[in-house]
Amino acid sequence: MAAPPVAPPPELSRRLTLLFAVSAAAAISNLYWAQPLLAFIAGDLHATTATAGWLVTATQVGYALGVLLLVPLGDVLDRRRLIPVLLLISAAALVLCALAPSIGVLLLALGLLGVTTVSGQVLTPLAGDLAGDAHRGHVVGVVGSGTLTGILASRAISGLIADTAGWRTIFALAAVVAVLLAALLHRAIPPLAPRTRMPYPALLASVGTVVLRERAARWTLVLASMGFAAFTLVWTALTFLLTGPPFHYPVSVVGLFGLAGLAGALTVQNAGRLHDHGWSLPATGAAWVLALAAFVTATFAGRSIALIILVLVVIDVALQGQALLNRARLFAISDEARSRLNTALGVSNFLGGAVGSATATALWSVGGWTAVMRMGTVLCCGALVVWARGRRGPLVVGATNREMT
Repeated sequence: MAAPPVAPPPELSRRLTLLFAVSAAAAISNLYWAQPLLAFIAGDLHATTATAGWLVTATQVGYALGVLLLVPLGDVLDRRRLIPVLLLISAAALVLCALAPSIGVLLLALGLLGVTTVSGQVLTPLAGDLAGDAHRGHVVGVVGSGTLTGILASRAISGLIADTAGWRTIFALAAVVAVLLAALLHRAIPPLAPRTRMPYPALLASVGTVVLRERAARWTLVLASMGFAAFTLVWTALTFLLTGPPFHYPVSVVGLFGLAGLAGALTVQNAGRLHDHGWSLPATGAAWVLALAAFVTATFAGRSIALIILVLVVIDVALQGQALLNRARLFAISDEARSRLNTALGVSNFLGGAVGSATATALWSVGGWTAVMRMGTVLCCGALVVWARGRRGPLVVGATNREMT
């Protein structure tokens, strides 16, 4: 049953937008602290590199479950309370990661962390609710840039800290940050009535109902999952490349490569403006063409650090730009179901991410960097086929999107 009409929400100030962006960055960073440290953690916990590669997969699968089970609550609960509670629970999971005595316990702890560190996915639709229609793409882009900055900067931060104080320290510090942000957000988030009211089982079921009803949502989710699969594919393989021959870089240097992708985070804000001006679908196609060119080039870049950095920048610009456009397009579909649409997007993204990281781990043992980059090329070609077939119909947000076909 829909909630009774409420007063319009207060406008999102620049200060609160920045706090949302920082909080989203901190939340998403928890998924990636371990990624540049796989070889380091494997050595410390007496595990193989292949086993350590599953740490990323466990976190991604856990995150997909958390998005599915917890993020829809943003449509029916007071987010001023929900978001701080999620941050505090993730802080407890981070402490468990810091204390893990074995690779098995760490796998379990990271899976639990993935489930609980979903506050950023509740903040993003909240930002969409508080922003005006004319600026929603830009606001979502700013918060999204925080998310991407967290994804990329986390690798550099974890590498530097692990090199000087050990890999456990980064999880302990992240727990402290989560507690501080919980207190700040509880004070800063304005009161906002839930968008709808329904029992929890019906709420979860309605995620699928919304997706089935909206054809544009279904097609957009396919593109989103392919994009995140390509993203985790390249970054998981990069860790193996840089820590092995011929480079043998320490974790502090491997982490710094995450800074090469910050260009993608800056681009996301501009992608939001493209959506606000009606260029969402053409820009999405251009982003996938750019990603395809970068993956083809990356196939031949395995021994050139300069070329690796270049393709990382281009891949991140392309994939993160299209990711923001996907999110902005989904938020334009329904005002009352943004958290549930964001749930569907998050599950699609991070199931795609889990497949991407697992595929990179499997292909690495078969054909190394070249094999992984060829798979990225195949993903880009597939995404372009989806975009080309959908850009004049199924991907267009409008009345026809309520068709069931």
